[in-house]
Amino acid sequence: MYIVAIGWLYVTVLVAFNEPTIAAGLISFLFYGLLPCGLLLWLAGSKARRQRRRHLESLADQRTHDDDRRHAEADQ
Repeated sequence: MYIVAIGWLYVTVLVAFNEPTIAAGLISFLFYGLLPCGLLLWLAGSKARRQRRRHLESLADQRTHDDDRRHAEADQ
């Protein structure tokens, strides 16, 4: 996925260099390259972020249950 994003940004940089003014080049790079590519990568990574968050929450719950078990064993 990243190789496609790098290729697309390379193409948009070349298009931006061919614009008549610097402002037009920056605008074309921003609206044709950076914003769509950033949105695509953000949307593609949402599943991984969601899975990572669930994993961290399950680890936190597991630690909480382990601590509760230790305290119960110490009381007996």
